[in-house]
Amino acid sequence: MEMSQSLPKARVQIAHPAVAMLGLMIGSFVGMFSETALNIALPSLMASLHVTQGTVQWLVTGYMLVIGICMPLSSMLTKRFATKKIVLFGLGAFLIGAVIAALAPTFPVLLFGRMMQGIGTGLVLPLMFAVAMQIFPPYRLGTVMGLAALVIMFAPAIGPTITGILLGVSSWHAIFWLLVPFLAVASS
Repeated sequence: MEMSQSLPKARVQIAHPAVAMLGLMIGSFVGMFSETALNIALPSLMASLHVTQGTVQWLVTGYMLVIGICMPLSSMLTKRFATKKIVLFGLGAFLIGAVIAALAPTFPVLLFGRMMQGIGTGLVLPLMFAVAMQIFPPYRLGTVMGLAALVIMFAPAIGPTITGILLGVSSWHAIFWLLVPFLAVASS
């Protein structure tokens, strides 16, 4: 008997599970990166958009609020829609939100873009783990979950540093433009 016949199989068989996870991991990375990256830019945003500290903090609070609302909804949505469609919708929402935020001429437009990004993060982040449990066999889950956790921990660790560098050479708009190519790759 072959060794592969004795190992348990994944619940859902797909040809390239690693490729499927790559888009989810990139989307989750960008979501977590965006969560901490903007904190460094708040003083620049206050000056550029002529808003108070209490107002500019809504960019962080609004983002987190939308994530908190969308995370539990992602499970419910998988019962009504195909997971792939939800993931693509989430990545698309984040991509559109990043472009809106990058082009934002005023604070309300920037806040709207951030909330769109929150929808994407709130949908993609929990689905990364749910999809991994479906498409990988149990004997590979430890490695896959470890990589997913690494993605979630690494992004906030480098977010403030990258943002500081971007603000040193450009404006706060560059933070959002940086996300766009990663989201385009994750969506494809």
